[in-house]
Amino acid sequence: MNLKDIIPNTSPIAFPGLFGDWQFTASAKALDVGNGIYWYGIFIAAGMLLGLWFCIKQAPKFRLNENNVIDTVLWSVPIGVLGARIYYVVFYLDLYRAADGSLDFGRMLRIWDGGIAIYGSIIAGFLTAYIVSRVEKFSFLSMADDLVMGVLIGQILGRWGNFMNREAFGSVTTVPWRMRLWAATGEFYDVHPTFLYESLWNLIGFLLLWLVLTKRRQFDGQNFLFYFLWYGLGRIWIEGLREDSLYLFDLTLFGEPIRVSQALSAILIVVSAALLLWKTRRRAKKPTDPE
Repeated sequence: MNLKDIIPNTSPIAFPGLFGDWQFTASAKALDVGNGIYWYGIFIAAGMLLGLWFCIKQAPKFRLNENNVIDTVLWSVPIGVLGARIYYVVFYLDLYRAADGSLDFGRMLRIWDGGIAIYGSIIAGFLTAYIVSRVEKFSFLSMADDLVMGVLIGQILGRWGNFMNREAFGSVTTVPWRMRLWAATGEFYDVHPTFLYESLWNLIGFLLLWLVLTKRRQFDGQNFLFYFLWYGLGRIWIEGLREDSLYLFDLTLFGEPIRVSQALSAILIVVSAALLLWKTRRRAKKPTDPE
């Protein structure tokens, strides 16, 4: 049984190990008009705007200006949303088939029905940022070093949209900070609040980048690589707890299905760590390198 399929987004939420019988009962919708204006969208939009503001303020530290950041974000955000949807659909393709087995493209386009994945957004967004940097002739790696802090801000707030949607939670647990959700039939389940784990992990990563690494940045791309290393380490652990993972088709490893985010995180950890080590050693050998 997959808990994500039986927990409605109207379920009460409780933390019995922390707050006793107190329950959170707010709707997933902020406004019930049309298809609804969801808190999830509001949190993501707030994260994007706050992240954009922060990146603009930090831009001079990376030899960039306000227009560089705004132009990059204006292109990267919508294409990033498209990438997040494509990534999700590819790995859940069977959900988008009609009764005769053909692909239902109309359903694929209905993003308001749910179904996006952060890694798809990150990949598409940074590829777009690279193209913009080539067209406008500024350093992509400098821009990436700035943008990753804005991305983390967006992720910190965006995960609270998952809380409001009663999604992105983990497996059943008895830890003191467990989150209790109710199925439509009345049974309750105590699960890992993995949305909270990731939000806090990203907050720590953001503070490390802002208060420590940016002040000691030795080369362009250092923040960018640290982001993928840090986020990959957190995601590979947190993904193992989640109930709603995307899987790498029918592939298995040691008899277990392969979770896409864990596989991608493992690759990013190895590549980022190797590049950080190589660049740091190279820098140490050339202390006068203008880079």
